[in-house]
Amino acid sequence: MNNERIGSSFEDFLREGGTYEATTEQAVKRVLAWQLAQAMKQKGITKVEMAKRLATSRSQLDRLLDPENASVTLATLAQAAKAVGRSIKVELV
Repeated sequence: MNNERIGSSFEDFLREGGTYEATTEQAVKRVLAWQLAQAMKQKGITKVEMAKRLATSRSQLDRLLDPENASVTLATLAQAAKAVGRSIKVELV
């Protein structure tokens, strides 16, 4: 049995399948949503309080924290990070 994928990376597999960019974007969004939720929890910030800090509705905050919602802008993420005393670092690699 000869497997041509032995030795290749998962990134190579995703690139070959044409899904690397979409998968990476989704993973980044999931991590950011999780980090925001963890920061809120650590600081004792409720969703109601967080929505007030962002001058938005609770349902809009739920969309921001939804790891499946990819329509969140960088500006919104930066504002949310600031509301929990954090910042976002973005770099081109």
